[in-house]
Amino acid sequence: MQTNIPLSDLPGWALPAIIVLAAAQLGLAIYALVVMLRTPEDRLVFEKRWPWVVIILFVNLIGAIVFLAAGRKPAKAADPLTTASSAQPAPPRKRADRAMDVLYGDSETGGASEGHAGAEGDAR
Repeated sequence: MQTNIPLSDLPGWALPAIIVLAAAQLGLAIYALVVMLRTPEDRLVFEKRWPWVVIILFVNLIGAIVFLAAGRKPAKAADPLTTASSAQPAPPRKRADRAMDVLYGDSETGGASEGHAGAEGDAR
């Protein structure tokens, strides 16, 4: 049995399929390496980067899939009940009122603020 088949003996669909699969494998490996490099070391399963580099590069397609599926620990979520209430954003209505005040002047004084005379004041 001949193990090395010349490219000219392959069916017409095989060469494009090989190229697509090779590009997908390369793209997935690059993506997995970028994700691994951006992940903090304390969230990696082995807590070091070098084992994952070896697995992603030398186990080919399966190594990248294993890292993306099981190589990272979930990020710790912040408990909303223990965070300070001052860290909470303003309610949407207050933000909208503040935006209107900035754009059109203070609503309580009934006009534009002193530093923002508007278009009429600029055409002196």
